[in-house]
Amino acid sequence: MKPNQIVMWICGLSLLLGLAPVGRAAAQVIDPATGRIPTLAPLVKEVTPAVVNISVQGRIREDNPLYQDPLFREFFDVPRQLEKEFSATGSGVIVDAQRGFVLTANHVVAHASNVQITTKDGRKFAAKLVGRDPPTDVALLQIREPNGLKAIKLGNSDALQVGDFVIAVGNPFGLGQTVTSGLVGALGRTGLVKQGYEDFIQTDAAINPGNSGGGLIDLRGELVGINTAIISPGGGNVGIGFAVPINMARKVMDQLVATGRVTRGRIGVALEDMDAPVAGHLEGARITEVSPGSPAERAGLRKGDVILKADDIPIRSATQMRNVIGLTPVGHEVHLTIERDRTTENATVQVEPLAEPRTRANGRS
Repeated sequence: MKPNQIVMWICGLSLLLGLAPVGRAAAQVIDPATGRIPTLAPLVKEVTPAVVNISVQGRIREDNPLYQDPLFREFFDVPRQLEKEFSATGSGVIVDAQRGFVLTANHVVAHASNVQITTKDGRKFAAKLVGRDPPTDVALLQIREPNGLKAIKLGNSDALQVGDFVIAVGNPFGLGQTVTSGLVGALGRTGLVKQGYEDFIQTDAAINPGNSGGGLIDLRGELVGINTAIISPGGGNVGIGFAVPINMARKVMDQLVATGRVTRGRIGVALEDMDAPVAGHLEGARITEVSPGSPAERAGLRKGDVILKADDIPIRSATQMRNVIGLTPVGHEVHLTIERDRTTENATVQVEPLAEPRTRANGRS
């Protein structure tokens, strides 16, 4: 039996553990082909070589507390800010072994001047920053001399469902590579950061400080998310962690590889979530305004239209639609399915450059 088959077999039989007496359950879950008790070990062995530890050093500027004192400020000419050296650890995932590309979280490397990557087998590599995108908290590193690396296959985060089994792999508290398991608890979480494009996967797989940038992996052994945040009053895991969907991270990565930065555009609409069903649809993004002369107007979009799909991806909310536009390169087209007057229509709209730089989706796309 192949490792993936064993893992899927585990999922079905593991549910019986809570339903049957201990002796009977134990008899049921032994693999008759091998005589072994089900385990995630084959999956873990396959995917963990692609997850790396990241060590960073750099300098950050902090407010000088003496500057707040008018006496010091007037007579001692104290600087407003001070530079401070720092070091930190995080995690990353090798997504291209030949080119040495490693996905991680932006906040892991945001102020780094020196980055070192350590693989599971203990080898150390110098790495350079290809680019980073604070609004999605995604960054891309490149190992300078890649040799003998193993990458993980990228999955399809749009296919995830609440209740799917996942494992999180990373470097919590700098302890070294650690594996935790859990479920997808929710999809499309937003409102966690002040600025950004959000569509987080929520999971109860333990994510702690240091796990940031590590992999959220499904039971096919495919990368479905980049672990990025936790909600915790005390700073440790309480069963609520978040990951950037890999489909979002992949679009960011493609732009970072091509140009070293992410350029966002607009189509010229204001959007809102659905508050009532339209023609039987409970999800979608309703257009509340179309800017004159915008790509949306040229494409024939109107106020009141409900966007149901974008490039064949079902749209659940206005936030998700803004994410789609925000991650589509300027000049590219987006194919929309819309609901208008109880009929379904198609439209193609081209993303144009923003008139002025913006870092936050504010209701318009």
